[in-house]
Amino acid sequence: MGTFSKGGSLIGSAAKPFKKANEGAPQVFFVVDDEEVHGAIVPRVWRGFCGRLLFEAVCLRIGMMSERLRVGFVGLGLMGRPMALNVLRAGFEVLVWARRPEACEPLVEAGAKAVKSLRALGEECGVTVSVVSDGAAVAEVTLGEDGIAAGAQPGHVHVDMSTISPEEARAIGRALAARGVEFVDAPVSGGVVGAERGSLTIMVGGREEVVTRVQPILAAMGERITYVGPAGAGQVAKACNQVLTGVTVVAVAEALNLARAAGVDPERVREALLGGAAYSRILEQHGARMLARDFRPGFKGWMHAKDMGFVLEEGRRVGAPTLLSAVAAQLFQALVARGEGEEDSIAVLRLLEEWSQRGEKRA
Repeated sequence: MGTFSKGGSLIGSAAKPFKKANEGAPQVFFVVDDEEVHGAIVPRVWRGFCGRLLFEAVCLRIGMMSERLRVGFVGLGLMGRPMALNVLRAGFEVLVWARRPEACEPLVEAGAKAVKSLRALGEECGVTVSVVSDGAAVAEVTLGEDGIAAGAQPGHVHVDMSTISPEEARAIGRALAARGVEFVDAPVSGGVVGAERGSLTIMVGGREEVVTRVQPILAAMGERITYVGPAGAGQVAKACNQVLTGVTVVAVAEALNLARAAGVDPERVREALLGGAAYSRILEQHGARMLARDFRPGFKGWMHAKDMGFVLEEGRRVGAPTLLSAVAAQLFQALVARGEGEEDSIAVLRLLEEWSQRGEKRA
């Protein structure tokens, strides 16, 4: 198994080509067994009776009976709510639970069903999805006394799409396996915009045959879905993602602040850099927001601090140096210490500016 895309191909695989249907619609490729590739292209948003019939036929063929099409969601925040909406729009029956019933209301209005407990979510769904704050929250909603596993039937699949440490993912996977529940860790990248558009990048860990079973659900939320390895591997990939994004956010802030401190227009410096080897999406998108002083949260500072902590933890565990990550982690943690952790992590620019001003005064 490699990387699935909605264009109808399995990247990095020797899968046989097959004729595409519904050309132009968001699509997904199914791999069912090792002997033969059963190809079926399925639009992400189903329209009309024929589309629904095709959807049911494909799901039956890959072993997902109609009663297994119920997908439960817990964690209906900035990311989880639009992700659940996209699964609902893809034709799945979606059940939701939240501590605050009002958090379920937008989804219920869109056609989802609210349940009264996590146990009920496990009882009524063949697949559940969590998008919560940290590893402790994942353990609570899945393994708690009245959690999902308490109601789940054997063969139930839980997909955690939160960002937690790889070791936490492995431990939760082992604990769920002991209770007959399959576990897939599938953290995402792409932020709130990606969640709303259904264009997330999803990094997946778990048993391959289980990942194949939940592939249509993941395809409703993401455009690039890459199977990385066993449980915990998805979180390792996400940690690597955070190394690059976290360090690059700091690097862009440092470059723009250097230009300003040197008396050069940082906007013109950014424009020049966008045309060369220094180009990155973070320079283009986040750099523009830094210059506009737009620190409204897309990815909050405390979240980046938490994720960089996972990077350092995994680096210590395997003996891999994480020097630049340590610097970025300290800067994001400084934001939190200043009471600015709810702002976007790009607010590290302000830290650098303030430190520069102190140096300028001493000079």
